[in-house]
Amino acid sequence: MKVAVEGCCHGELDKIYESISYLENKDGVKVDLLLCCGDFQAVRNEGDMKCMAVPAKYRQMQTFYKYYSGEKKAPVLTIFIGGNHEASNHLQELPYGGWVAPNIYYLGYAGIIRFKGVRIGGLSGIYKSHDYKKGHFEFPPYSPDTLRSVYHIRNIDVFKLKQVKMPIDIFLTHDWPRGIYHYGDTNDLLRKKKFLRQEVESGVLGSPAAAELLEHLQPSFWFSAHLHVKFAALMQHEAKNNAAPKVTKFLSLDKCLPYRDFLQIVEVPDRPGSSELLEFDPEWLAILKATDSLQKPCRNFWNPPLNNGLHTRWDFSASEEAMMEVVSDLNGELCISENFSLTVPAYDPSHPQPNAPPAYSTNPQTTELCATLGLTDIYILAGQSYGEEGATGAIEEEEDADSTGSVEEPSEYPTDTSNLSSSYNPDEITIEDEWVEEENEEVGFTEGKGTDAVVPDSGAGSQESDRDSSLQRDMVKRLVLPPPGAKLEMRAPLRTPLHLTLPPPSTSFSQGSSEEECDLMPARVPKRSSGEATKSSTGHTGGTPQIKRRNQSIYTATEDEESES
Repeated sequence: MKVAVEGCCHGELDKIYESISYLENKDGVKVDLLLCCGDFQAVRNEGDMKCMAVPAKYRQMQTFYKYYSGEKKAPVLTIFIGGNHEASNHLQELPYGGWVAPNIYYLGYAGIIRFKGVRIGGLSGIYKSHDYKKGHFEFPPYSPDTLRSVYHIRNIDVFKLKQVKMPIDIFLTHDWPRGIYHYGDTNDLLRKKKFLRQEVESGVLGSPAAAELLEHLQPSFWFSAHLHVKFAALMQHEAKNNAAPKVTKFLSLDKCLPYRDFLQIVEVPDRPGSSELLEFDPEWLAILKATDSLQKPCRNFWNPPLNNGLHTRWDFSASEEAMMEVVSDLNGELCISENFSLTVPAYDPSHPQPNAPPAYSTNPQTTELCATLGLTDIYILAGQSYGEEGATGAIEEEEDADSTGSVEEPSEYPTDTSNLSSSYNPDEITIEDEWVEEENEEVGFTEGKGTDAVVPDSGAGSQESDRDSSLQRDMVKRLVLPPPGAKLEMRAPLRTPLHLTLPPPSTSFSQGSSEEECDLMPARVPKRSSGEATKSSTGHTGGTPQIKRRNQSIYTATEDEESES
């Protein structure tokens, strides 16, 4: 099967699907699956936008709401993880994963599912040490602190993934595993992203949690995004138990913008007898059941149980008996029921409601899964805890409020440091160098460079089209996965959502950088191009350049640009 991998989505679903369609028509292929590596922005309405860690003046509805409302249907089965620019109130409804729209599936805080026999896992969010050991305590309405901490990775989810024993084919994270840059062309990476040099040389770029998982899971493929640069690497792991050493092919991709490497297609061999639908993974569900009692929606630090004599149990891996119990719970059918339903009204362009508050309710998909397997709805736990403690610092939104982060949490949105919160990481740097690079790149385009583009015909009224700078390099190469495994199928009934009665919501307020090629990965696919005239502003005073962003109207404002990571 053909698998399309996309970097940072930023709500640009229409453009991503258009690019896939162009590739299919040009190369005579059919893409079976799309994997998105975070910053998906599943924004359903104006209220959801207020739950996105983006300064208010840069928020845009984008196009996801069309797929949520049913106006459009995703032409390709889509699986995604969360990043650091998400409608967090929406994704929190689905802690164990679920459909956010027909044919679009979210993996949850952490998850593993199967498609055509291929095991696909993922971990949502980005790593921040000061929140890593906390529980998932956040609940809307978010304060400026919780608006950011809500997407920070937690050790409970990493602990669950470290219980996995069976081979993983594909794994997704938003930020990179720490140290992965040593296994690719590091010099080329630093040539493209100069501001990363200090972190690379000091060995602190990336997520240590993801590095732990890379060492433990050793998947055949690992896809990431976040740093907005295409980068490929090949990592050979140490042999375990006298078995042949495994190799992981790593690929990070850019964001969906003109002339950027944001999309790549890999070919995965079909596995005979496997289902054409998404399936639950028995091992993963057994791990969820075993670790359910460990979940606490509190701010207190939690340390995973260790084999040190202090815990009665430290191994929560799935036994064959536990996996068979899960299959029995599902009546022998592992197929994920297509039970999507709207839980809040969709955005209506003809009747905008800019003052709509964020909505929060339980999701019937989560309710159904929890009832079937005996799991706890983490979202309800967090809501109950929130109701008992009251709003902890939730404040009204200031239209121009900004926020900051660290090098692991870069932002494409102009920010300043005038409104820092306790979520601020002192290891922050600005990423103005990236914007200078983009500005110079854009100047090149406006001066007539890049005229080798092969642009497909666009639909009536379209101002955007796809770009192919090298037809020869667009040919899809093959990447082979390990031998196939077996599977089963299933369907389950739909339940109605339970609306939570909690204090009225208040609104709040940012963060995201990628492009590298390696001959061990497939040739690159066409980059986006824009029919809109672009131009940049190079004049500035002081240390930080003033630049006009391209492609989206959110970038038209000229600001002193600094970013968090």
